[in-house]
Amino acid sequence: MAKKSKSPSGDGRKTIGVNKQARRLYEFLETFEAGLSLVGSEVKSLREGRVAFKDGYVRLKDGEAWLVGVHIAPWDHTGPYDQHDPERPRKLLLHKHEIERLQARVDQKGLTVIPVSMYFRGGRVKLEIALGRGKNVHDRRDDLKARDMARDTARQLAAYK
Repeated sequence: MAKKSKSPSGDGRKTIGVNKQARRLYEFLETFEAGLSLVGSEVKSLREGRVAFKDGYVRLKDGEAWLVGVHIAPWDHTGPYDQHDPERPRKLLLHKHEIERLQARVDQKGLTVIPVSMYFRGGRVKLEIALGRGKNVHDRRDDLKARDMARDTARQLAAYK
């Protein structure tokens, strides 16, 4: 008997957390999937869904990518000496050519790399990151107008059926 997928899309993803502010504040140009270098208590805490992306970003330094500012809460069932630092920088596992590509785009065009979502795939923690450009106030207002118009149109179409 085949295993059931944990996600509706059928790709074996089990979502841990989503950065809700990212889509509102940034326009995504390109997305990447990265692995994370974690300690055991962090993985156990992530299985409970205890992650916050509030001020998280990706820093590219010395040919490496680091996840900074993402809070992974300490796991409740470890002693006081075995706890991990909740705010520590975590190394992202990307191919060298992906890091070089991101570094070139960030340096040239003033773009930034944002963590979008964290999930389990095949028992491993993965992070979806995006190369994004910050939206200004007018872009956000345009998004709200478009969403309102789509909602009104859907209501009118439903009323005619």
